[in-house]
Amino acid sequence: MTDSPVFTDEARAALGGIYPERPGILTHRLAGHPLFTLEALIELAARMRPIDVEQNIGDLPVGIDPAEVRHNGLSIADTIRSIEQNGSWMVLKFVEQDPAYRALLEEILAEIEPLVARRTGAMIKREGFIFLSSPNAVTPFHFDPEHNILLQLRGCKTMTVFPAGDAEIAHGSQHEAFHRGGHRNLPFQTVFETKGRSLAIGPGEAVYVPVKAPHWVRNGPDPSISFSVTWRSEWSYREEDAHSFNHLLRRMGLDPALPGRFPRQNRAKSFAWRAIRRARRVLRRNGG
Repeated sequence: MTDSPVFTDEARAALGGIYPERPGILTHRLAGHPLFTLEALIELAARMRPIDVEQNIGDLPVGIDPAEVRHNGLSIADTIRSIEQNGSWMVLKFVEQDPAYRALLEEILAEIEPLVARRTGAMIKREGFIFLSSPNAVTPFHFDPEHNILLQLRGCKTMTVFPAGDAEIAHGSQHEAFHRGGHRNLPFQTVFETKGRSLAIGPGEAVYVPVKAPHWVRNGPDPSISFSVTWRSEWSYREEDAHSFNHLLRRMGLDPALPGRFPRQNRAKSFAWRAIRRARRVLRRNGG
């Protein structure tokens, strides 16, 4: 799919210096790849399920209730075709469902898999997301459950990343709501600003974002295309399990501590939650 490795030895060494808990900038060689022209993306979107395409207006505050985010009113193809002037941002989700994009995703992740496996174990649930943004569009403040590398292919953007596991920025109850199916967006307060790190990237650069590190993005003066390659780890699933167990504790009137960040493994809470889930499945099967 590519003529040479997407990540150079220097880029992989840079990732090794920050993975899994520190954000940072990497370099890559994916800019100009034919799978990311506007026409190629229109063709990809036509093959995708409409539910896997998200379209939003781009003129948004950093912190916004997800119920207030509006669709841009355009068709998927028209949004892509006119991204330079329509004032939108959009994401094509789970592009690994398409064979060509899955092959590229697997090729990219294979380059860093040995490094990742040494730190956090096997790469689980490998997924890809393609973002298209109009000039100056804002992706609001949110967090995600995956390890993520966002590769910039066209245009430039600035991602401001905040510390993962900071309870002042994202309270435990917000993590718990997310893992019960809540929205990824988080409320933003100006007092958070001093804790953020702004990372500006252009074509040939990428940002590594740790699991659940809150962040927001402002696009530059030109339209942007980015490819986000993501994976889960057993550690990230234990962190999720621990938040789910914490929700039970909170319902009992307790105020549990946030799950520990890597390298702490949250095994006790994860084991307890998985045991509860198994017991619930048995009860459902038995009509209990």
